[in-house]
Amino acid sequence: MYIGVISDTHGVFSDEFKEFFEPVDEIWHAGDFGGNIDFVHQISAFKPLVGVYGNCDAQEIRFECPLVQLFNCEDLKILMTHIGGYPGKYPLNVRAMIDAHHPDIFVCGHSHILKVMNDREHNLLAINPGAAGLQGWQIERTALRFHIDGKDIHDMEVFRLPR
Repeated sequence: MYIGVISDTHGVFSDEFKEFFEPVDEIWHAGDFGGNIDFVHQISAFKPLVGVYGNCDAQEIRFECPLVQLFNCEDLKILMTHIGGYPGKYPLNVRAMIDAHHPDIFVCGHSHILKVMNDREHNLLAINPGAAGLQGWQIERTALRFHIDGKDIHDMEVFRLPR
């Protein structure tokens, strides 16, 4: 599987991001879609979508996208939620989910800070793709894409677009 990861679009899914995601099989969106439910449908019409709602998302988005996604991709277990922290700084509810489900990959957004970190304590890869939208303080807009083959994660690429 070829995966694209995005977060904090806040209603903006520009052509540059579509071009970056053109070859992927699926997009994972870690919340704060922004806009209305039609914006979510625009992304899911472009590529199959797995998403969670964020703290800025309207009720109609929350009805369609849950707070937490727990799913498998190839031979890996994925846990995704919007507000998740990072290794050593997980909120208590996230730490409890990690301890209960033992994911191989943990994906979150919210901070607008691109981070990919190995969490050796929980034996997982923590991913925050940063922010793809224009709202917020970030100086560049970012997204990620990578391959998953069985249990192997490889060829991770970062997309950077000046704000």
